[in-house]
Amino acid sequence: VICGLGIVRKVFELMDPDIVTDMLFNDGDTVRKGEIIAKVSGSAQKILTGERVALNFLQRLSGIATATKAAVDAVKGAGTRIADTRKTTPGLRILEKYAVKTGGGSNHRYNLSDGVLIKDNHIKAAGGIREAVNLARKNMPHTLKIEVEVENSAQIMEALECGVDIIMLDNMDIIQMSEAVKLINGKALTEASGNMGEKDLAAV
Repeated sequence: VICGLGIVRKVFELMDPDIVTDMLFNDGDTVRKGEIIAKVSGSAQKILTGERVALNFLQRLSGIATATKAAVDAVKGAGTRIADTRKTTPGLRILEKYAVKTGGGSNHRYNLSDGVLIKDNHIKAAGGIREAVNLARKNMPHTLKIEVEVENSAQIMEALECGVDIIMLDNMDIIQMSEAVKLINGKALTEASGNMGEKDLAAV
């Protein structure tokens, strides 16, 4: 899945406005090995100076888009969305999140202020899920959602009693996830997280 053609064009534009880039595909298109993606003409010196930068962006973003598409295809028809992580390459967050969207995935959070995510360290510091949620509600705008990371059924029940919006099943195996989803029973949005690249996404 190709992604980053606009950046390729911009790189050569910055090198020399007289360089002509002819894109033969659009971002989101599927290409096969050996197909010509773009043609670039102009000063050989300027083209070669910008070539590696353009290719590095194109390869990285296309790799993300392609991996995302494979994950999206793996859960097709399951009523499940593939979402990205906030842990992106420094300086490349907007581009990498764009690549996820290009591959058919969804963006999770762009930054910490996009939602309240209560993790295990917050729960320990606050003294429990209920305490952490109450503290968050006192200090957050009413427009944000609260997501809580859980590791067992007791934590799930506590999160449900607090009326959180999203429950993240962290590093659970398939059996644990299955039991957790039954317990949640649609009372909150359910998110599975933790080493998903190593798991059978269809089973998840």
